[in-house]
Amino acid sequence: MSRLNNSLLLCYVTDRRGLSGLDSLEAQETLGQKIATAAAAGVDWLQIREKDLSARACGLLTRKALQLAARSRAGHTGPTRVLVNDRLDVALSEHAGGVHLGETSLPLPEAKRLVKAQEKKLDFLIGISCHSLEAARSAATGGANYLFFGPIFPTPSKAAFGAPHGLERLGEVCRAVAIPVLAIGGITLANASACLAAGASGIAAIRLFQEARDMTSLVQSLRRLNR
Repeated sequence: MSRLNNSLLLCYVTDRRGLSGLDSLEAQETLGQKIATAAAAGVDWLQIREKDLSARACGLLTRKALQLAARSRAGHTGPTRVLVNDRLDVALSEHAGGVHLGETSLPLPEAKRLVKAQEKKLDFLIGISCHSLEAARSAATGGANYLFFGPIFPTPSKAAFGAPHGLERLGEVCRAVAIPVLAIGGITLANASACLAAGASGIAAIRLFQEARDMTSLVQSLRRLNR
């Protein structure tokens, strides 16, 4: 197991469409509030995952997230790192902290080439979503900086591994690669400790953070699991 800065990594993955009962404008405003709250609470990473947005709209949201993260330095070692899902062009143009690639995204070698061509700073991260041990090994050897692995606790409609098999496979991946692995898929405060026990460097989640009534309390509770 490897961890960036040897600390538990917490990543809030955004999904404004999951903010039920709100129209498009209200959802966008509410998402901004969620982002600000998460950054202030000390979430390490924020992944902008709004796949239906145009490049321009995604860029504007990323820029706003970066501004909100920069304002939340107080009390933390540094601002929340903003990652952009899939859209490397947006991540580079807005000077985000990294890009997260899925199975159908730009291939990792091409992403690395483009990042190098832009002469980006060395701490620009490229992460990969993986669903198998083979994919995880390939991403790690190919130069990915971190992995998302899951779903660990899938819903019946998205059944993949299913506990305890998800945890077993998570453990296999964590033992097989030397880069951080974040567990994703159905993570709750109740089962997060099992993911860490399996070797995960952290957790990534949508609902866990987006639906939190007290973000600061949630982050503090998750941090305590790492002690």
